[in-house]
Amino acid sequence: ITDLEGIDTTNACYGGTAALLNAINWVESSSWDGRLALVVCGDIAVYAQRSARPTGGAGAVAMLIGPNAPLCIDRGVRATYMKHAYDFYKPDLSSEYPVVDGKLSIQCYLSALDACYQLYRKKFSERHPDQAPVTLDTFDALIFHSPYCKLVQKSLARIGLNDFVLATAAERTARFPSQIGEQFATVRLEDTYFDRDVEKAFMTQYASVFKAKTARSLHLAAQVGNMYTPSVYSCLVSLLIGSEVDELLGKRIGVFSYGSGLASSMYSLSVTADRERLAEFKRQLNYVQPLLDRRIKVDPADFTALMEIREKNNHAAPYEPSGSVDVLFPGTYYLKAVDSMHRRTYERVPPEQPAS
Repeated sequence: ITDLEGIDTTNACYGGTAALLNAINWVESSSWDGRLALVVCGDIAVYAQRSARPTGGAGAVAMLIGPNAPLCIDRGVRATYMKHAYDFYKPDLSSEYPVVDGKLSIQCYLSALDACYQLYRKKFSERHPDQAPVTLDTFDALIFHSPYCKLVQKSLARIGLNDFVLATAAERTARFPSQIGEQFATVRLEDTYFDRDVEKAFMTQYASVFKAKTARSLHLAAQVGNMYTPSVYSCLVSLLIGSEVDELLGKRIGVFSYGSGLASSMYSLSVTADRERLAEFKRQLNYVQPLLDRRIKVDPADFTALMEIREKNNHAAPYEPSGSVDVLFPGTYYLKAVDSMHRRTYERVPPEQPAS
């Protein structure tokens, strides 16, 4: 088949979201011919031998896009924020390791979250003037791009901080403890990115909300590490497999996607109220946990040795990997060789045969 549209979308950790939104736009457009769209976001997150290396990981998430889906993106409220920033980038094409300004990276992430959340609030109020303004209570669950799990917990609290800063005096009195209201009455968002007192107070205030609405979404992130572009969608998978059908029926899921450089979006998903459809949708994810359980532990020294081989052979041509394929899952595609013209050849581990 050659009549296929869509190309690789590469923009740090945001590329998968850009591809998803492009696919949705195609299905909703006059160009749509009735076929489904397939979005595949995958990446490898590796770092040099410094403190960030343990947060690394790899993964891929595929999403099928079409009409009458069990998860539907809410129309008219999607918010996007972009800005030029050297927070996390890869200027050296001879290396796959990034250059990271750690402090700036956190500030960029949180400022993008502020901007996207406030724009989402604005668009929601304009589209639904008869409904209450958006707050954390608007969402039954929230998922975030997850470079590391602690940042996600801070992000949930950050939305609570936005609610506090944007609230009227009467709303603050009704919704927040007097101690928070008094201590942070004049706080400004732009002054709080590294304010430990604000961070601690709001993480404590929203600890139970985090546990109820977000913690389940971090199962894969905690087990696999940072996946870069599929990161937020691994959180969606985790939320789905970690929740009962009745906990999801008819609910609204808030999504925040971020990629360094920077690009970010916040949107929401509405879950179907059809029990049978949702149950079948969840059943299709039953393979995830068994795959996690089949992983093989590798000693850190062995991992370091593997990374050194990877560094040495980065962009090498011709090149043939020397590692064993015996440790790969059945059905895995793997690199067989790279020829002198950098053309890559792949082979596949035989898939498992279904039980008779």
